Amino acid sequence: MITLVTKLRLDTRVPAILLVAILLALQPSLAGQGPQSQVAPAKKAAETAPPVQEGAAREMTESDVEAFLDGVMPLQLQREDIAGAVVLVVKDGKILFAKGYGYSDVAKKSPVLRDATLFRPGSVSKLFTWTAVMQQVEQGKLNLDRDVNDYLDFKIPPRDGKPITLRNIMTHTPGFEETIQQLFIPDAKDLVPLGDYVKAHLPNRVYAPGTLPAYSNYATALAGYIVQRVSGQPFDDYIEQHILNPLGMSHTTFRQPLPAALQPLMSKGYERGSKPPKPFEIVQAFPAGSSSTTATDMARFIIAHLQNGQYEGAQILRPETAQLMHSAQFHNLPQLNGMALGFYEETRNGHRIIGHGGDTQHFHSDLHLIPDAGVGFFISYNSAGKGEISPRTAVWEQFLDRYFPYQPAEPATISRAAADGREVAGRYLNTRRGDTTLFRAFSAVGQAKVFVNADGTISVDALKDLNGQPKKFHETGPMLFQEVGGQDLLGFKHDSGRLVMAVGAYPFMVFQKARWFENSGFNMFVIVGGVVVFVLTLLLWPIGALIRRHYGRKLELERGERLVRLLVRIACILDLACLVGFVIFFTVAMKDIGLLSPRYNGWLRLIQLSGWLGIIGTVLAIYNAWRSWATSNRWLWSKIGDTLIALACLGFVWLACAWNLLKLSLRY
Repeated sequence: MITLVTKLRLDTRVPAILLVAILLALQPSLAGQGPQSQVAPAKKAAETAPPVQEGAAREMTESDVEAFLDGVMPLQLQREDIAGAVVLVVKDGKILFAKGYGYSDVAKKSPVLRDATLFRPGSVSKLFTWTAVMQQVEQGKLNLDRDVNDYLDFKIPPRDGKPITLRNIMTHTPGFEETIQQLFIPDAKDLVPLGDYVKAHLPNRVYAPGTLPAYSNYATALAGYIVQRVSGQPFDDYIEQHILNPLGMSHTTFRQPLPAALQPLMSKGYERGSKPPKPFEIVQAFPAGSSSTTATDMARFIIAHLQNGQYEGAQILRPETAQLMHSAQFHNLPQLNGMALGFYEETRNGHRIIGHGGDTQHFHSDLHLIPDAGVGFFISYNSAGKGEISPRTAVWEQFLDRYFPYQPAEPATISRAAADGREVAGRYLNTRRGDTTLFRAFSAVGQAKVFVNADGTISVDALKDLNGQPKKFHETGPMLFQEVGGQDLLGFKHDSGRLVMAVGAYPFMVFQKARWFENSGFNMFVIVGGVVVFVLTLLLWPIGALIRRHYGRKLELERGERLVRLLVRIACILDLACLVGFVIFFTVAMKDIGLLSPRYNGWLRLIQLSGWLGIIGTVLAIYNAWRSWATSNRWLWSKIGDTLIALACLGFVWLACAWNLLKLSLRY
């Protein structure tokens, strides 16, 4: 639930480093009591892509897959400092290959076992929640296009006069801003009922429904609560009785803490394999990412979806429901991957692929389905590792290149590329952000940068190849850019007068071009410039006193001026303390996301108090600078110094107000 995918999605954490609106036409509803339909052609991307070079493909056999992965995985774990991983491949309704690598417990040298080691797949868990929603749609208890308030015991206010629907929620277009407080909690004893959580953490809606996608864990938790209400069963019970038990997934659960019988099977989670293990993570928004499972259990769920809801006689979805769930429902741009109902498209190597990624702080997973080939792929790691590349992406793309080899066409660059490159260059804000809360502060510096290369191509700083260098993209159509020598796509469009960037691989969010006052370059200048001025002021304060004392000189200021000068320097201390305090708090919280809890609001209030007092001190700093210039015998460098202090204090006021640092509400 955490990463540009870990860094972009939670998929359940979001370090907001970066971390588009064309709805498909309505199609006729399915007959009978089946789900409401807005079906896009399921094989659109595969039909329009050049054909796969089947003749060059390696035969996908158990022995060949094992040889391939045995050659990749051990070295990758060692190089990336990852404790253990598990990989699963299913084909034609059966497990073709499943194997664990490395350790589930490094200290005990316990190996990862494919059928007896539990991993936390993070936001891959959402697919179970979406499946549960579609089961209720099948039964006529839910309607994908009805106001969700009809299913709730509290009200979600409309946005632009429009309610949200389950179709909005399942395509990540309800318009919610990001909320992260209590997404994870330190201890299972702190868990609250699902209904209490969704009522207490209702985010503001910052986009009109069905327009800009913004990945939302809260929305998934809300969907789980709706399933709970209309089914009359607690969410955990429902998932067990209607999905896990019919599929025979006896080693899978959403329960926290784990049932006693499963606790010995749980892999440890690590920041790095060489570091001590971390405690079992507790996800408060549990429909969004609390599951624990084995590879062979996950195979059953994957096969059921590849077989339109059926696995060994168990039917968890009707065929027409599964097909609807897998079909595209929303596109940021028609040329790019779109959102299905919960699944998202990942078209690559000439095949339409649907799937979902998942990240907790310590577990990192991906699930991919290639429906037209009957192939499913699941990979999960129990460590973040060095984080320099995405190991799972590397393995998945090599797998595709081995068994579905493909040579992308190299279309010619269009004549307007230079002008368009200059237009799209700049910094971009992720739509998955907090706009009205304290969490907005992350967007002040965490932005994606698009820049033009010397050869006329463009790059995005966070989109890197396996060699660690930014990928290059050339324009192949109006505002459409394709990776040089690759398949990744970037699309741009104007939306409400603002340039929007859609990254083809991530249809669950887009990026809006930052205006000059939102630009992280500008804000970093204000932050760094202010900190430098504050630090120099505080360092030179005692140094100046010592120099004057050495030469027997006195500070020639009246008593009132001395007091103002003292208070201005105290204001510098307070502003600096506020900035440093926020950096320390959120740096620590990103290492242990459970700290993002109301129980630590006292510390945030203390940090904010220093900021409020610092803002009051800004008035004195401006007055002091004015008096300095009004005094004819004042040393020029003193005047300049007082002016810089006033400007630094004004910069702090800008940051505090523009980025919600001093927001009265501590819900984020």
